[in-house]
Amino acid sequence: MKFSYQVGMCEPDHYLPLARAAEEAGYHGLTIPDSICYPREASSRYPYNKDGSREFLESVPFVESLIAIAAMAAVTEKVEFATFVYKLAVRQAPLVAKQVQGIQVLSHNRLLFGVGISPWEEDFAVCDVPWEKRGKRLDEQIDILRGLESGEFFAYRGEVHNMPANKMCPVPSQPTPILIGGHAEPALRRAARVGDGWMCAGADLAQLRAYIGRIEQLRQEYGTADRPFRVFTTGQDAFTHEGIASLEEIGVTDVVIGFRNVYEMEPDKPLEEKIAMLQWYAGEFIR
Repeated sequence: MKFSYQVGMCEPDHYLPLARAAEEAGYHGLTIPDSICYPREASSRYPYNKDGSREFLESVPFVESLIAIAAMAAVTEKVEFATFVYKLAVRQAPLVAKQVQGIQVLSHNRLLFGVGISPWEEDFAVCDVPWEKRGKRLDEQIDILRGLESGEFFAYRGEVHNMPANKMCPVPSQPTPILIGGHAEPALRRAARVGDGWMCAGADLAQLRAYIGRIEQLRQEYGTADRPFRVFTTGQDAFTHEGIASLEEIGVTDVVIGFRNVYEMEPDKPLEEKIAMLQWYAGEFIR
């Protein structure tokens, strides 16, 4: 099992000391959430909390996740970074590809790029991106990200994107792992078909078992079962040794550890308290 510490939705000056503290404590990685903005009016429902509301996000600070990762990578040496997850479908794929490539080159390939579709139509409206064909858009964006990492001229003509041939430099020395976020059937299919892993935003053990079983079934169907595949989930079951063993048994490879329930609008804690808590967990369960 690998352990990641969740950084984000906190005061901006917490990012760097938390990254250093997590690396020193023995965490394998850091995960960073993503949010563009908070719209004044919204009708979309959030699928990962009980009531579907998004009020828990109002006035919560979000440093843009790739910028945050670049800053934290500069003050660490070993920990991985994973976006959990990046709302790729509302952004321009070539610009994101350039950012990802830069992070990989400067960090020596320490980024795992978790991507997904924003559940909020308002994010698409703010970014002036069509809500329609968002799944196809994401599929094509993944193709573009991978094609532009070749370092050779790459063009793309799809149903949504029409990109003339271009090449980017420098590119990473190895392909960036792309992990897929989402619980719906299209997301599970996407993870099995083209993903290097899957990210779960929250589920109990029985639900996780069902999701992972479905992904494994689909990987057999798509002929991708022999590829390395990582499964990230939030760590509510990872606060006992028995719980960690149960997660491993059903196929979880990475747990994301946090000590704050943002869905319930729990306030952030002082930096010193957060560092003490992450150190306690590492001493109990990682080392």
